[in-house]
Amino acid sequence: MNKVEAIIKPFKLDDVREALSEIGIAGMTATEVKGFGRQKGHTELYRGAEYVVDFLPKVKIEVVIEAGKVDECIEAITNAAHTGKIGDGKIFVTAVERVVRIRTGEEGPAAI
Repeated sequence: MNKVEAIIKPFKLDDVREALSEIGIAGMTATEVKGFGRQKGHTELYRGAEYVVDFLPKVKIEVVIEAGKVDECIEAITNAAHTGKIGDGKIFVTAVERVVRIRTGEEGPAAI
């Protein structure tokens, strides 16, 4: 099993959720986060004063899936979250050793 984490623009969350549903991924966790990369940040004007916004709002999506679905998951997220502009985000894939469903005690792929 693998965990796929994607950092995307907030307005792309619904598109990504729909794309994952279409390929049979039924569950995910989404968290509002802030960060920056090459996009850096930007300056804004508030009541006549200019200030720098260093951390930009993003959404972090986490999905745990069977190893065989990772490429399909990455493709779905990439296609749904792509705008072609800087700050589209990143996808990280890590190995998951064990998954346990708290309610039933099921483990492994049955617990996803």
